Parts: sequence; C-alpha cells; structure tokens
Amino acid sequence: MSADGGSGARKRGGRLWRLLGRSGPGDGGDLSAADEPPDAGCTRIRDCGEGPAGRPVVRVTGTLRTVTERAVAGLPALQAELDDGSASLQVVWLGRRAIAGIEPGRSIVASGRVTVTHGRPVLFNPRYQLQPRGQE
Repeated sequence: MSADGGSGARKRGGRLWRLLGRSGPGDGGDLSAADEPPDAGCTRIRDCGEGPAGRPVVRVTGTLRTVTERAVAGLPALQAELDDGSASLQVVWLGRRAIAGIEPGRSIVASGRVTVTHGRPVLFNPRYQLQPRGQE
C-alpha cells in the first residue's frame, strides 16, 4: 500500500498518473488507440524499405490479400500479403501456423522493421491490431 492508502498507480489520480501529467484513466483527456483513425501515423507501403539510415520502425495499414502457411528453415510460418493500395508487403509470423483473425480480406495495422528479402519488403513478427469488421 502506498502512503495515500491505496495502490497509488492503479488508483485514479494516483502518483504515476500525476507524474505522467494525467489525472487518471478514463478522464477523457487522452486518446486511446481505439479513438484514433486506423491510418493515423501510418507510412504508405510504397514508402517503406531499407534506407541509408537503417531500418526504422514503421506503422502500416492495409488489407490482407492472401494468408498462407509455409516453412522457414524447417519451422512453421504464417505469411500474409498486406496491401494498402500503393503497394504490398509480406508479413511473416515465424513459428505460427495460424493466428485467429488473420485471414484474407481483414484489415490490420502492423508495425515493425521492414527488411527487403528477394527484392520484396517483408515485416517479420510485427505488432498488429485487427481492425473491426465492417470497417474494411
């Protein structure tokens, strides 16, 4: 217990929230990821690639065109083609045969470091967020 009689960080208006400059969760003062449009802060796929400054973390959004299982070095991998209308890139989850919700026609927002493999941009093991159905 903290000196204020509660858990402090979990309590609305707790010490952690004050340090972050917020009055607490649910105060309406900050936007959650669900409040932002899906393409906010996203890079167009055609603009992704390995540049002279290395591989920065990018955030992309688009529609999954194909989803297939394949083997990489003898291990399972789930591969999908993500298209945003400007270009497409391969998204690969290593060690996975399937992921609930990852299916053709589904829209996602994904982030990670893009690498170019065999002349194509690839995003390995990205963080991703499925977009609600009906908003594709």
